[in-house]
Amino acid sequence: MSENYIPSPTGWVRDQVEKIEATGDTRSVQVMDRPVVMLTMRGRKTGATRKVPLMRVEHDGTYAAVASKGGAPEHPVWYGNLQADPTITLQDGTESWTAVAREITGEEREQWWERCVAAYPPYAEYQEKTDRLIPVLLLERAGG
Repeated sequence: MSENYIPSPTGWVRDQVEKIEATGDTRSVQVMDRPVVMLTMRGRKTGATRKVPLMRVEHDGTYAAVASKGGAPEHPVWYGNLQADPTITLQDGTESWTAVAREITGEEREQWWERCVAAYPPYAEYQEKTDRLIPVLLLERAGG
């Protein structure tokens, strides 16, 4: 990743990233009393490093990223970044590793959607608020 880091324009995201970086631990922040992971990626327009905390959805060592944007009609910016360059750094707790994002569909998405909603129930409400199918991306450890 580029050393050219651009903080999020969204205040709460910026604050959470700063706290995670200060403590070195994603467990230092939560969203609605639920754990998060942090994704570090390359911005598709700037090429700069971007960071975003997302709800922690994990199963057997594989993680999911839900591009919900609270049920908004458009995808979150980070979704486009992962489409352009799916290789990221994923941090869970104090551990970080390289992962590759892969959007899932069909039966695989349905199975993971249940896990996502179990981890963060508001995802079900977000899907009802929007006409778009909320993308689910698996974040799989690179090389494994």
